[in-house]
Amino acid sequence: MHRETLLRLARGERPIGLDDAALVLAACGAHSRATMILALAGQEDLACEWMHGEMGEFLEEFFTSLPVHLQRTLGRRIEDLRPRWANGTSQLVARMLAKHIDDFVDRDIAMSLPR
Repeated sequence: MHRETLLRLARGERPIGLDDAALVLAACGAHSRATMILALAGQEDLACEWMHGEMGEFLEEFFTSLPVHLQRTLGRRIEDLRPRWANGTSQLVARMLAKHIDDFVDRDIAMSLPR
């Protein structure tokens, strides 16, 4: 991105598009796709909190791989999905991840105990 373009964006003299936002975020070392998706979804605080950490990296990979896995797993049944199921599904995924993390912690503790 040219220096003048960046200055015009920063001054608000030029509207920022998604491509420009991605370039600025990437230049700052942020996970640009995850940060933009969170911001566009109204989760600006989480976008700022997670943009440089492993959670941002996790979401970047998750958002990239989810459509492929949905298509592969559901196939033609993807047409049966209902938008109203999204919130419950996200809760289910969060609980599954929490259990997965707990299982790892339990295994690590068990392995470190003397026998």
